[in-house]
Amino acid sequence: MADDSTTIELSLSELREVASYAVACARPALAVFEQERPDDQRPRAAIEAAQAFADGAKRTKALRDNAWAAWRAAQEAHEAGQTAASDAARAAVGAASAAFLHPLAKATQVKHILGAAAHTARALELCAGDDPAIGATHITRSQALAPPVVVDVLRRYPTAPNGGGRVGELLRQLDASLRRSSTAESHRP
Repeated sequence: MADDSTTIELSLSELREVASYAVACARPALAVFEQERPDDQRPRAAIEAAQAFADGAKRTKALRDNAWAAWRAAQEAHEAGQTAASDAARAAVGAASAAFLHPLAKATQVKHILGAAAHTARALELCAGDDPAIGATHITRSQALAPPVVVDVLRRYPTAPNGGGRVGELLRQLDASLRRSSTAESHRP
């Protein structure tokens, strides 16, 4: 396991894989956000910008700007009492920010890899009357979506940090399940 003083090796193709995974995990959240805030396209734009990066576009200021715009959409939804929409927009932020995963061995960087999935799971839970089984289902789906490259990148970082409320719990559940599945696969004959 890496420690806080270690620099992680990350290739551009690995960053694109991480972004593609984050986009796949965040897409279900768009329906949640757009149901509550149909005129606000900022989260969709952030996910589309992240997908463009995953598909080969450059990592530009526009991608970062789209992430910040989705963050503002999350804040506005939160202030309006639309907590599911807020988490859905944060999933879009997670997708866009995956392209900016830093090569520093810090537990907080795990959020760049798995944050979109955790926020989507929370948004879906909230839409279902705060049903944790719904979040667990999305975490299981997110685990299945993770290609080996993403699991390999994740394993270079320390485990997900403590805190973060329910989203933090979901993040740690996904982190642990991906690390376990990867360990089990590496021990197969």
